[in-house]
Amino acid sequence: MSTIIEFRNATKSFAGIPAFRDIDFTLRKGEIHALLGENGAGKSTLTKVMAGVYRLSRGQMLLDGRDITLKGPADGLAQGIVMVFQETNLVPAMTVAQNIYLGDEKMFNRLRGLYIEARQFLVGMGFQVDPTAQVSTLGAAQKQMVEIARAVHHKARVIIFDEPTATLTPEEKKHFFMLLERMKAQGTAIVFITHALEEALQVSDRITVLRDGTLAATGPARDFTRASIVQAMVGRSLTETLHGAAPREPRPYGEKVLSVENLSCGTMVRNASFSVFGGQVTGIFGLVGAGRSEMAKVVAGVLKRDFMHGGEIRLNGRPVRYRVPRPAMRDGIVYVTEDRKLDGFFETMTAGQNLLLGELSTGRNPLTPVPLRRAAELAREWGGRLRLRQISDRARMIELSGGNQQKVVIAKSLIQKPKLVIFDEPTRGVDVGAIVEIHQLIHELADQGLAVVVISSYLPEIMAVSDRVLVAKRGKIVEEMTMAEASEEKIMFAAVH
Repeated sequence: MSTIIEFRNATKSFAGIPAFRDIDFTLRKGEIHALLGENGAGKSTLTKVMAGVYRLSRGQMLLDGRDITLKGPADGLAQGIVMVFQETNLVPAMTVAQNIYLGDEKMFNRLRGLYIEARQFLVGMGFQVDPTAQVSTLGAAQKQMVEIARAVHHKARVIIFDEPTATLTPEEKKHFFMLLERMKAQGTAIVFITHALEEALQVSDRITVLRDGTLAATGPARDFTRASIVQAMVGRSLTETLHGAAPREPRPYGEKVLSVENLSCGTMVRNASFSVFGGQVTGIFGLVGAGRSEMAKVVAGVLKRDFMHGGEIRLNGRPVRYRVPRPAMRDGIVYVTEDRKLDGFFETMTAGQNLLLGELSTGRNPLTPVPLRRAAELAREWGGRLRLRQISDRARMIELSGGNQQKVVIAKSLIQKPKLVIFDEPTRGVDVGAIVEIHQLIHELADQGLAVVVISSYLPEIMAVSDRVLVAKRGKIVEEMTMAEASEEKIMFAAVH
């Protein structure tokens, strides 16, 4: 197979500090090349250079054997290179169909015809998304589907997928992998960034592993195992601490912290009832569209429940109704969002400045002066606790890797000293090392007596962290299991049937 893109001794630095250095990398026509590594290893930065978002500080990028410097993403697109970012880059005010065809519009467009064409295109890919829906109304998983559809529509020579399956259901992943095989057969070169190592081993032809900005391993996928990939990524084995660790004794029921009865919110939550107890991790599993996140958002005041027949929420036995998150935070409820870019942080601020805003939101007097050094103090304190990796203390959030952004979002919530913590997809787009750290943090919070809720569409995660499991389907909780009763088969059966 001929080489389309090649990097030789490639280095990219920010403020003199390398994000990756001396990388040799080749991408061939008609192959799926998995790019793996911990958060901060340089994967996303390398692919952004490939797509024209950044320029190399040193070294060469060759396209079809020619030395080339892309001046921007539009230049990359003109060369047939498309990137589907980990955090979606759609126009919220436009419809799904308009986003798919953005940049490829005809001189005269008939909107009805555009929607029909988009519907057929989406169905052919196995994605159940309404082409007439405004993007701002979609959830994270559906936005990801639109991003993927837009990339495929452009018929690029090279498509870079950054965590494309993080929010997809098992059935949607199956369709996506079939789509990758079709594109590969047509000669498209695919770069596949993922933290799901089983997926990399399943679908890729070659694997490249980065560690701390350097090349750790590369070769045919058949030469790798999960253990060898983890060893190359982190320099140590995580087999005993990641999903599949030895069974542990579930924590006993503590005081009932939250009681939800007949909760309703629009069409997404219908008569949902459940309870959450202190000193326990309550896992909520469900497929995309089951209403899991919406239930949590109503509890945290992000969404309003129905005014009439909206049900009842009791916090420590006291009825509460939150219309905005601030009073919920004052009462000790925090919600760690699944969409960190949209709802989790201010991307042009530093990690310390975001943490400072989290501290200020706890209700202190806004007229009280806050020394600027407090932001740096918080960054050092929480950076040490959560092993935050950043290029420099002045690095903006947008310059951090997805996993480090997630750690800041979690820290910004925990800094408010909550009594009930709701994690919505806490390890989406997070590497194996950081997954272990986040799971350990979740267990520590429960051991300290906090009530912890973990919403996840990844069954091994639910099994790894939960003391009891709730299964959501069509806007309500349809099953409750203790860990003695639960199994992946039983949970999935309840979610589907």
